Amino acid sequence: MIVQALPVPFDGAVLDPLAPPSAAQAWEHAGVDVRRVAGPRRPRVLRQGGRLLVLHCLRSSELDERLVPVVAAQVQDVAELGAVLTGLVLSTVADPLEAWACYYRQSLAQLRIGATELAPIHTHAAGLVRGVRVLDLGSCFGFLALRLAEDSTDVIASDVSAGTMRLLGAIAAELSIPVRTLTCDASRVPLLDRCVDTVTAVHLLEHLDIEHGRAVVAEALRLADRRVVLAVPYEQTPNQAYGHVRTFTLAHLQELGEDAGPDWSVDVHDHHGGWAVLDRNQSLR
Repeated sequence: MIVQALPVPFDGAVLDPLAPPSAAQAWEHAGVDVRRVAGPRRPRVLRQGGRLLVLHCLRSSELDERLVPVVAAQVQDVAELGAVLTGLVLSTVADPLEAWACYYRQSLAQLRIGATELAPIHTHAAGLVRGVRVLDLGSCFGFLALRLAEDSTDVIASDVSAGTMRLLGAIAAELSIPVRTLTCDASRVPLLDRCVDTVTAVHLLEHLDIEHGRAVVAEALRLADRRVVLAVPYEQTPNQAYGHVRTFTLAHLQELGEDAGPDWSVDVHDHHGGWAVLDRNQSLR
């Protein structure tokens, strides 16, 4: 179910993850050409005159989140990462919805058994949620939102990418997982004050500049009745393949918590990166 869609900037060739490929076992978009061919299954990304040629022989059983670091090591930015990953999925299974459902089912299973990079982060985030109403900011593919919904949490997943939210909405319906989706900037969410128990922003702030990040935290504090959960990776330099633009330390997270003011208490800690957990003072609830 889509809650509401807000206008988002048009950045040229918009990637539609549910658009059918133009040819069997092949997919092309904005200078990225992905082909499923005989040979080694591991994807190879080749640069040819400003274009990317991606060759692979993946099986449907190999479509899951473990492909992300494999692709990230071979691309230059997050736009390339998203296009190559989409091409791998859609060139392996002919029907787009069936292809993505395969990717999501297998990714959720791998996350549950701790076999992906994000598994310990999602497990920790789920343990920090308070109450039953959750807004997940910067959901991207929405795996955390889907996990929380599977655990009987009432979840709204939000992201600035309309295509990603359309995909997540379709997959949530296909998998019968009740996640609502919302397309918006995380600093301007069209929901009422204190409308959810917990707001999560897990691996979002590293994608935003300082002022944008502060605005997102302020918006999370407005929306949360009980708790805000922030999580960031620790990096020496921002990982451009993942779209990161800045790095964090525990001191940065402590500062974000202190900026929340006297109405909030803050706990910062390490767990596969940095975490800040902000709780609204009970006297104000």
